[in-house]
Amino acid sequence: MFKKMMAIFGRDVLSSTRDTMAVYIMIIPVALAVVITLLTPGLNDTTVNIALLKSDKAEHAEFLKQFAKVEIFNTADEIEERVRKRDDTGGIIPLNGEYEIILQGNENTAVSDYIAALNALYELDASVEDSNTIIKSFGYTVPPVKTKLVNMLILLSVMLTGMLISITIVEEKADNTINAVNVTPISQTAFIFGKSLLGGSVLLFSIIISLIITGYSDINWIMILMVGFTSMLLSLIVGFLQGITSKDIMEAAGSVKLIMFPMALSIAGYELFGEKWQWTMYWSPFYWAYKANDMILSRRAQWSTVLLCSGIVLLISILVYFISYPKIRKGLS
Repeated sequence: MFKKMMAIFGRDVLSSTRDTMAVYIMIIPVALAVVITLLTPGLNDTTVNIALLKSDKAEHAEFLKQFAKVEIFNTADEIEERVRKRDDTGGIIPLNGEYEIILQGNENTAVSDYIAALNALYELDASVEDSNTIIKSFGYTVPPVKTKLVNMLILLSVMLTGMLISITIVEEKADNTINAVNVTPISQTAFIFGKSLLGGSVLLFSIIISLIITGYSDINWIMILMVGFTSMLLSLIVGFLQGITSKDIMEAAGSVKLIMFPMALSIAGYELFGEKWQWTMYWSPFYWAYKANDMILSRRAQWSTVLLCSGIVLLISILVYFISYPKIRKGLS
């Protein structure tokens, strides 16, 4: 039976490489991971920009680089042109042995004060070691915004897995191979597992590559893959149902997108609802998957919590499977 399942998997791989939408589904999570990496700031990144002259003292630039983003220009006119742009950027120019700060005039007061304070500290020859400030950490070791975006990307990959399965089922119907399966030695259960191998492989690839690209290679991989696998089961079931009932690929892809509503609602509930209202989201497997992934990506997950969340997702997926199995079986007959 395993050999027959692998034959179905191999056929799906070849079929998917010829379908534009299937290729798109496999590529989009990786592309989004690159975008997240390029656009989201680091935990300690600053949004304050300072423009300096190339002829300025090297130690001046090095001091400011510790606390702001420094851009170097050849002339004062280039600095003025840079300051006039839409973002909050201040220029610092040496003038008669002193420093002149150039501002557009509409900057946030905190930004202009910050630039003036940094330059004053440099002129006073201050250093981080001279400070008596005590830094307290809230336990975050990665940027919270980036963590949330990567978490959403994982759930999006799960949804795309269901869409991919749905597309392959529609193609089987178009080629009239589903009817042929019924007169071959392979069982419907083996056929379902064989069709699921492509989606599982694509999801596994998407999660691993996306996490490596976004800089989460040091997380607990067993935890994250466990949550991803249990979440995938529900997506596969929905994919089979929509593939059986859909007439063409566009209808199948559009139907699976319906998962986006409970998924978005679950994310919003987790992020926006207070602790006493979190129970309103307990019905959603995406809530539990998002919660577990959030803790794993933040490096504060415990096995007890991950197992509880994964178990609830698995339980809901099994329940949906048994409810849907008669319809799936009928559609494959």
